[in-house]
Amino acid sequence: MQALLDRSRYGEALEVLLELAVIWVAVYLVFRFLRGTRGAGVIKGFLLITIVLALLVRVLGDATDSFQRLRFLFDRAFNLLAILLIVVFQPEIRTAFSRIGRTKLFTRTKPESAALAAEIGEAAEFLSKNRFGALIVIEKQIGIGDLLRGGVELDAKPSAALVQSVFWPNSPLHDLALVIRGGRIWGAGVQLPLAEDTESQGSHLGSRHRAAIGVTEESDCVVVVVSEETGLIRIAEGGELSAPIAREALAGELLERLSRASAIVDDVVAGARAAIKTKDAPKAGDA
Repeated sequence: MQALLDRSRYGEALEVLLELAVIWVAVYLVFRFLRGTRGAGVIKGFLLITIVLALLVRVLGDATDSFQRLRFLFDRAFNLLAILLIVVFQPEIRTAFSRIGRTKLFTRTKPESAALAAEIGEAAEFLSKNRFGALIVIEKQIGIGDLLRGGVELDAKPSAALVQSVFWPNSPLHDLALVIRGGRIWGAGVQLPLAEDTESQGSHLGSRHRAAIGVTEESDCVVVVVSEETGLIRIAEGGELSAPIAREALAGELLERLSRASAIVDDVVAGARAAIKTKDAPKAGDA
């Protein structure tokens, strides 16, 4: 009997430890995601006020029969916490789900990515040496068609010469973005949304860098940015801006990022095609 009690207590203790570990991991991931955003300060202040009010209401309400109405109101208001969090942190939640959707479990290098990375690398090296500003957006799996309004459609094969000519000074299209989708240059002169919160990545960022961060916050595209002031080359992806990249290393870095395409989708499509071919193939006994 005593042995059964000991096992039961051991199981309860293990369950408590497991629950605490799960809660700690969840809280850590939330704070890590919010770190460096405007939501970090909001949630800290919100938690501080909530803890203070909860302690006051619980202590005063449990110790005496007073403050029962206040305690009742606090209990009901606390049930609205989830709705309030959704409203307050709507931009952060949207960004979080977008990042989850961009998660790649497996990677596969596509042949056309190497040629595209080489052309952009050559163009960016020329633009960087001459300090010509550039903003090159490469669309991957999550389309940005809703943002491609007002641009000039080109539908051309990517080449270093064409990219250089687009961003040549005094060109009508050099101030805005060039978009590559489906392995071809869709167009240029595209106005992109600017990121609202860039304090964690530097307050000195110009409109090109803010636009690069903004378009990658809600899509999985890769953006190459060349600074007009310094000639430095950076890559934006997942709402984050990389450190300056050496000119000769850009093609390799870009190829690595473009190759992070989910192989699961390709495998499912290939499997479906194989199943259709097998189903439509004539059987051995057919005439």
